[in-house]
Amino acid sequence: MLVIELRLMQIIGLGTALMMPIIGNLSDQYGRKALLTLPMTLSIIPLAILACNRTTNYFYAYFAFKTLTDMVCQGSINCLALAYLADNISYRQRASAFGILAGVTSAAYVCGTLAARFLSTGLAFQVATFVSLFAVVYMRIFLEESIPADQGEGITQPILKEGEEDNIIQNDDNAPTKVPPFKKIPSLGYYLKARFHFNKNQFADLMLIGGIVATISQLFIMPLLVSPIGDGRLLSIGLFASCVYAILYSIAWSAWVPYAAAAVSTVMVFAPPSLRSIASRQAGPREQGKAQGCISGILSLANVMAPLIFSPLTSLFLSEGAPFHFPGFSIICIAITLMIAFIQSLMIGRAPSTSNAENSTEV
Repeated sequence: MLVIELRLMQIIGLGTALMMPIIGNLSDQYGRKALLTLPMTLSIIPLAILACNRTTNYFYAYFAFKTLTDMVCQGSINCLALAYLADNISYRQRASAFGILAGVTSAAYVCGTLAARFLSTGLAFQVATFVSLFAVVYMRIFLEESIPADQGEGITQPILKEGEEDNIIQNDDNAPTKVPPFKKIPSLGYYLKARFHFNKNQFADLMLIGGIVATISQLFIMPLLVSPIGDGRLLSIGLFASCVYAILYSIAWSAWVPYAAAAVSTVMVFAPPSLRSIASRQAGPREQGKAQGCISGILSLANVMAPLIFSPLTSLFLSEGAPFHFPGFSIICIAITLMIAFIQSLMIGRAPSTSNAENSTEV
């Protein structure tokens, strides 16, 4: 079963990696609302199948449609929502807006997890189908179309401008799943199940704690830090916290440690919206969909590659034939990659400036 799930994740991830830049690019030409309708509508189909019946044939139909629709829908709604925000919000406020959107997403995830925990399976799928239908109808009626103008803010603030490092440090006020921060570390669920015999209820508790912490942090804490700190520093802080988070899991000596590590989620959730905000500032007004789509595609590709690398490593060090006793060795390797990303984030403010940036207009 684990092998089937892994293969399915790879198929969906590859499909998403290809589709996200295309969908983002099309939204730049035809509008966000028009393109948003497609994934929101398609995502209803698998839910509706199991809402009708949960026999074997219906499950196979759900499995097939879920695989196909996820290749288009997974991540595209969030990607287009971010592009829509970028169209309608000044670059100086995007970091806060992206963080709030991430907080709302985390809140929705918490509500979905609670619903799945307390509702029967059949009723949960019926409620999910109704909510998804309502979301599409609401979006079509009330959301105004957003097609970027040819002229606008453009690349208003590049990652770096020559001779402005001090300005960036002191005055940078541009800072901007499913599962809490960075979704989930590859192989983490498998590791916790094998190491501490976690069951589905404990996993649900961990996801709820992480989701609640992420919601509070992104909705209330991150907007307060955007202006004084800036998205570049928030990105670095989030990556460093992610590294600490992975280290705590890798050396966890008791089942309560993963619960305690959830406190680090308060800070590590800063990284994704900050990264999106930095990328958004480097793209022109008619390139926001393409920029966000490319980031989503890269994330999907990483979700394909990471299990291929870390799952066998996790299995090896949890087995009796491990080269040395360190059950969390694969997680510490993830921590090392996060530390490399953290070091790279510290260099963002020193990138060479572009001529377009120097001639851009500020909104």
